[in-house]
Amino acid sequence: MHEISLVRSIFNTLESEFSKKELDTMTAINLRVGLLSNVEPLLMQNAFDAVTTAEEKYQGVKLQVELVPIEIHCNDCQSSSIVENYKFVCASCGKPNNNVVKGTELLIHQVHFDS
Repeated sequence: MHEISLVRSIFNTLESEFSKKELDTMTAINLRVGLLSNVEPLLMQNAFDAVTTAEEKYQGVKLQVELVPIEIHCNDCQSSSIVENYKFVCASCGKPNNNVVKGTELLIHQVHFDS
């Protein structure tokens, strides 16, 4: 399960960006996960729970995952549309399109701390 390594990578990133004092007051992490990111939100939550259970310092931290839909941009008609059912077709002009502009991300969107 690669989600365990992703969770560990998220914590490593946070540890490099914030002080220990700040990390001690961390309460929640908001992730933005694109539908094409190869990350399953439920598996990510399970991996997060496993890592935070094993590492005492993060046991009070919650994970919130926001799914980002797949969005394409059509260069022919200059419109953007959301991909439904993995059908990569411009919603405006109907032409096939694989110009993905959103939906591949895995981002730490927000980190919450106690005041």
